Amino acid sequence: MKLSQGVKMAWHSVYSQKLRTLLTILGIMIGIASVTVMVAIGNGTAEQVKSQMQGLGTNLLTANVVGRGAVTSITLEDAEKIADIDGVSAYAPVISGSVTAKYGTTTYSASVIATTPSFAEVREYSVAQGRFIKEIDGAFAQKVAVIGSEVAEELGMSNPVGEKITLDGVPYKVVGVLASKGSSTTGSNDNIVIVPIQTARVVLKTDAIRTLYVQAESEKRVDFVQTMLEFHLQTFFRGDEDSYTVFNQADLLKTITEVSTSMSTMLTYVAAISLLVGGIGIMNMMLVSVTERTREIGIRKSLGAKQRDILFQFLVEAAIIGGLGGVIGVLVGAGGSSFVGKWMNSPVAPSVDIMVIAVAFSMGVGVLFGFLPARRASKLDPVEALRH
Repeated sequence: MKLSQGVKMAWHSVYSQKLRTLLTILGIMIGIASVTVMVAIGNGTAEQVKSQMQGLGTNLLTANVVGRGAVTSITLEDAEKIADIDGVSAYAPVISGSVTAKYGTTTYSASVIATTPSFAEVREYSVAQGRFIKEIDGAFAQKVAVIGSEVAEELGMSNPVGEKITLDGVPYKVVGVLASKGSSTTGSNDNIVIVPIQTARVVLKTDAIRTLYVQAESEKRVDFVQTMLEFHLQTFFRGDEDSYTVFNQADLLKTITEVSTSMSTMLTYVAAISLLVGGIGIMNMMLVSVTERTREIGIRKSLGAKQRDILFQFLVEAAIIGGLGGVIGVLVGAGGSSFVGKWMNSPVAPSVDIMVIAVAFSMGVGVLFGFLPARRASKLDPVEALRH
């Protein structure tokens, strides 16, 4: 039997039982669609986080200070000593908090970061209007601020530079507006007000530094800088390693990649279970089909059809059913992932590789579970079959 002839005959048999075929492929279709949606959401989220972290650079270290006993933070002078390491290109101590920003009669809750001018370089911030804070601002404890685009918009400031706002009642002059950076895993990067660290006590009522960003000269120097940074912190806190934590951006990126891989593996198992259920449905349908078409098989055999021809036809039917389930499942999953992404306002990234593998695998499941009914059909005795 020619391949094209076998495929046409198999397709005709499948098409003539549309409702039965649809119900049979439903299990495979739902499984493939669900996995496609979940993989798309998982990939989209992982790619977004990776992009945000890579935007900060893989040579960024973040030291968080918890403290020990009465010492729960570091001072600006301490930060300078701790970050005095060979291989460090820039560092930025940070004091953060939340305040109510007010312009005219409009108020808005904003995050305040009291830091140094190097913060812009370390955290990849750029200015869209005006300027960033300068060393001279800190030297004279000037009450100046650089605001995020979201803050400017929410306060209704069309031309913020030169205007005055109050932060918890303390007046600050706006000297710049940051370029929009969008949102990240920690929230909006545009709902931010940056002020000189020397004015932190005025607006945040504290000068306790608990976060220190350190940027290595290159990725090759990160491990060395991290080791020395931990050594300096350990010395400062007299060997109490619970008083601080140091995060390596590259390690965080690696962890996220590993989590994403684990999720993909788990989803693969889910898909396998769904396809197993769908495969049993295919086997059931094919066994019923063999029983119903016993006389047809007997006639074909009496006309010269060989066992391999019958086997081939039923295997092709099973493969078509499995393939249809895979294709429809992928299409539904692709459309569903787009809908879910918009509904949840979350990025999605459908994987073409997963889709191709899903369709191929579903066809393989069809052939695997269709083999027993096909073999049974091929071994029917033509005389006995014609008696039905």
